[in-house]
Amino acid sequence: MAAAAGVPVRVCHQEIVKFDLEIKAAVQDIRDCPGPLSALTELNSAVKEKFRHLRGRIQELEQMAKEQDKESEKQALLREVEKHKKQMLSNQAAWRKANLACKIAIDNSEKDQLLQGRHSLRQRKTTKESLAESASNITESLMGISRMMSQQVQQSEETVQTLANSSRTILEANEEFKSMSGTIQLGRKLITKYNRRELTDKLLIFLALALFLATVLYILKKRLFPFL
Repeated sequence: MAAAAGVPVRVCHQEIVKFDLEIKAAVQDIRDCPGPLSALTELNSAVKEKFRHLRGRIQELEQMAKEQDKESEKQALLREVEKHKKQMLSNQAAWRKANLACKIAIDNSEKDQLLQGRHSLRQRKTTKESLAESASNITESLMGISRMMSQQVQQSEETVQTLANSSRTILEANEEFKSMSGTIQLGRKLITKYNRRELTDKLLIFLALALFLATVLYILKKRLFPFL
């Protein structure tokens, strides 16, 4: 009978320990909660529910302790009940402190966000002014680049015109060279022809001279040596 009665006590004790650990973990979540307040409210609702279950199990354990036949077991269970009640009170105190710390942190965070929002507005205003100034500088730079490009285009046109003129000059010179080449070839032909004629003339003169000498020798021979 005593062993049968001990099973519900152990089960109740295990549930008390489980709820105690869950409450501690939930209190730590509240302490670490970054906000907003709605999230903190949800965590507090869950903790309240766990405290309700824990309180009920402690009351059940206390009732079981009062129903024990042996005085020693009764006193032992009552001491356990008192220990769990003290632990529950400690958890409640930690819960309150965690809530206070979390609310302070959320308030400070909201203040920081508000200050950052104001600072961000000032930064946006400064950024707009900087952007306007940058846009003006960019516009001036683009105008300067446009002027430079216009000058480059004009210079390119002049260069193209100069190249076109040079090309025409080269073509005219080429035509002149072609004409001169024809004249030179004609002159070469004439010189070649003249050289041939000169050679022919020299040959004729030589033959005429030879014939003349032969004639003179023949005449001298007849006058000087008629008997020959």
